Amino acid sequence: MAVRWLLPLLLSFLLACSAEQPGTAPVVTLGWAEAALQPENQPVQQRLVALRHRWDREFPGQAGRATYRLELPPTSPEEPRALWFPYVGNQAQVRINGVDVQRFGELGNSRLDAGKAGQMVVVPSALLRQDRPNVLEIEATMQPLRAGGLSPVRYGPAAKIDLLYARQRLQEQSSSAAYVASLLLMGGLAAGLWWRQRDALYGCFSVAAFFGVARHLDHVWLDVPVPWPLWGALLAIGYGCHLALIARFVLLLLGANPPQLVRAIYVVLVASVILPALSFWLLVPALWTAALGLLELVGLACFAVTVREAVLRHSRIAWLLLGAGGLLLLAGIHDIVLVRMALFGGSSVALTPHAMFFLVLILAGLVVERYNRSVADHQALNDHLAERVAEREGQLQEAFETLRAQRHEQAVLSERQRIMREIHDGIGSQLVGLLNMVGHPQMDRQAIEEQVRVALDEMRMAVDSLQPVHSDLTTVLATLRYRLQPRLQVAGIEVVWEVSALPPISQLSPQAVFQVQRILLEAFTNVLKHSRATRVTVHAQWREGDVPAVVLKLSDNGVGLRPETFIEASRGQGVPNMQTRASAIGASLRIDSSSPGGTCVELVWPIRAAVSVASSPGPDDTVPSFRSPKGENS
Repeated sequence: MAVRWLLPLLLSFLLACSAEQPGTAPVVTLGWAEAALQPENQPVQQRLVALRHRWDREFPGQAGRATYRLELPPTSPEEPRALWFPYVGNQAQVRINGVDVQRFGELGNSRLDAGKAGQMVVVPSALLRQDRPNVLEIEATMQPLRAGGLSPVRYGPAAKIDLLYARQRLQEQSSSAAYVASLLLMGGLAAGLWWRQRDALYGCFSVAAFFGVARHLDHVWLDVPVPWPLWGALLAIGYGCHLALIARFVLLLLGANPPQLVRAIYVVLVASVILPALSFWLLVPALWTAALGLLELVGLACFAVTVREAVLRHSRIAWLLLGAGGLLLLAGIHDIVLVRMALFGGSSVALTPHAMFFLVLILAGLVVERYNRSVADHQALNDHLAERVAEREGQLQEAFETLRAQRHEQAVLSERQRIMREIHDGIGSQLVGLLNMVGHPQMDRQAIEEQVRVALDEMRMAVDSLQPVHSDLTTVLATLRYRLQPRLQVAGIEVVWEVSALPPISQLSPQAVFQVQRILLEAFTNVLKHSRATRVTVHAQWREGDVPAVVLKLSDNGVGLRPETFIEASRGQGVPNMQTRASAIGASLRIDSSSPGGTCVELVWPIRAAVSVASSPGPDDTVPSFRSPKGENS
């Protein structure tokens, strides 16, 4: 920013130094011209006019044509001369002594507005007269509501004129380009903040900044492809919305939102769209002036709210806005009264865009500060939440450890109760029966031995169920075979074990192991007591399907299910106990006749837990069946 202001000062210093050099002609300012003014569809008016001449001031809302005639002093040909027009337009053609030397756009074509920037014309020395004044003619065409006309003309050495022209170009076009870039940058930054946080403050500032781009862009974009007066209406609407949204943003920034003032801002925002559109459509400049007046009133109301916030709440933001807002209000009054209405002698310099940009810079700084404060608040909140989460995690971990200890204690207690129940129902009942048999006068030694064996089997299976099996049902079956094989051999029963490779079963808890053992033990006991079989086949395999299952099947070649035998077994506790134990592990039990004779007991145990495919048995995974001959321990 410092370079932008230092360069014009440097150019002014160089200009002053060059003016003091001896033998150098001075720069002449021409402030009057003979004018032929011809509004559209009206006769020509001849008169002397003071420069700067403003077409809209004399013919508001009318298009037309004007020819300005000025006299240049006699000039020696030794030094090149130039003309500088700080303002000429809207389109113009320059003639020296009747010869065309420069055109600014095409006369009557509204596509280009030469008045957006100062213009410089180098005068050919061959056209200048030394013995009498030279005639300068500027023919210009004007569009309504476009501020056409002619400013004072500077005439002098080309080197000096070039310095003046460069200074004006630097101040006007370079500053406008800087304004456009800054507004786009600030608007884009605010839009990004709004996108992340959805805060109305950032959204309002972003839209206001983008609306403010149009007016400054117009000063650097001379050849606009939009026809006039449509382009003028768009510029006015954008400028009015820019001012109204800045007023709304100030209230949001202060955190003060008086309902009536907020509604008034929205009403003026709508008026800033309707009134300029009507002004340029109907070619009535007063409508656009009225819209600017409404915006000025809204600005005064916002200024009053800012004063209240600064005095009552001692808000630093409010004090900053007071300074910038006061300058903006004074600039707005200057532009409406002196520039727009041309009262008190009038002025050609609009101050509102510059004051507004100064305010926007302050607002952008406040937006950044608010965002930084918001980030700091979020960081503090995150730190606080992290502490709370860590505290909660500690409490949850402590609760988890307590719950795990309680579950472990409950599991130990449940296991103790199960062992006590099984000892009471199994070994206990066998010992009670054995005690009764021993106390009988005519005791059967063979029956006592059988009762003792059953009691021992009960005890051994209770112990076996507590051994770790690592989800391996094959190990459970092998242990059961080891326990029962001697009794079956003594009874003269050949046993065939056909056990396929079984995958690990996660449901194989000590309770499940014991239930499977008791079901198979009861099945073997029934074979010994009732079947009169000579061979028993134990078959175990893994069955795939929607619900995988383990199938355990025990079949014999005995007498089969005779009616009296089945009725006797049903009346006892054996078969119901087997059904109850199967239901306890989620399995189904079926007792049926086998082929060609005998009885078949089938246990189908669905396995809910997922089993690895690699561990699932395939066609080649079946363990070869083997037989235990009568009287041999295999």
